[in-house]
Amino acid sequence: MFSSCTLCPHMCGIDRTRGQSGVCRAGIMPAVFSYGSHPGEEPPISGTRGSGTIFFTHCNMSCVYCQNYTFSQKSDQGETTIDGLINIMLELQKNGCHNINVVSPTHYAPQIAEATVSAREKGLSIPLVYNTGGYESPRVIELLDGIVDVYLPDMRYSDDAMAAKYSSAPGYVRNNRASVKIMHEQTGDLVTDAQGIAEKGIIIRALVLPHGISGTAKTLEYIANDISKDTHVSLMSQYYPIYRSQEFPELMERITDAEYLKARDALNDLGLTNGWVQELPGNMNTDLGGHRIEPR
Repeated sequence: MFSSCTLCPHMCGIDRTRGQSGVCRAGIMPAVFSYGSHPGEEPPISGTRGSGTIFFTHCNMSCVYCQNYTFSQKSDQGETTIDGLINIMLELQKNGCHNINVVSPTHYAPQIAEATVSAREKGLSIPLVYNTGGYESPRVIELLDGIVDVYLPDMRYSDDAMAAKYSSAPGYVRNNRASVKIMHEQTGDLVTDAQGIAEKGIIIRALVLPHGISGTAKTLEYIANDISKDTHVSLMSQYYPIYRSQEFPELMERITDAEYLKARDALNDLGLTNGWVQELPGNMNTDLGGHRIEPR
């Protein structure tokens, strides 16, 4: 896969073993921008002690509104080794985190798999959470069977034209839906322990974008009809115009309360009763941390 990279739907075909880089700009070694205990994920992920979050540099999507653009699209920092990644995982477990949460993992999936298997041999016992923007190759997700415990994918778009325009992710819908379906087949609906902490399963995030760009209702319909009505869905209202959003007038404002309520109504109409909603956009703080996740 590295000598002719086919890790994601871009299918760049470049040789990463020889220092070539494709759309994501990632090299052969994993690059970790930062890591630590994160309290702001969904309740079964963050729990009371935080999620052991590893933010990887680079990304295979180029969202014009990315809140993490400083390291997903603008940085080359943080290159480490497989042993370095193993040590980070073990450190996060030692610090009491509920899980290892790999964020934007797609372009480093083989390195993450290798590190996880080796870390488990060295005592890693907490779940691995695969936290992805959802632009995945179904074949690669199949190869992660038995390695990933909890999948946390976005289902960002229901229209390929929107995915290509705003995230440079052609063919997003087909690959996203096929990959999420495989994720669910591997892990099933969400299973938690006695304290409500995720042990296995899938949580799907649906970010509502302004002016219907995300096509959220169609995505929820797919989840209800083709995945499972018992799926835990995190319906996100936190869109904020940032980075290159100013290049697109339709992205220069937050979603309205009416847009978010329409998506919430779709959840109810489709019988998707598990998961979380957030505050109405009109009640949110202007800073990016001003969103509260509430149970449905």
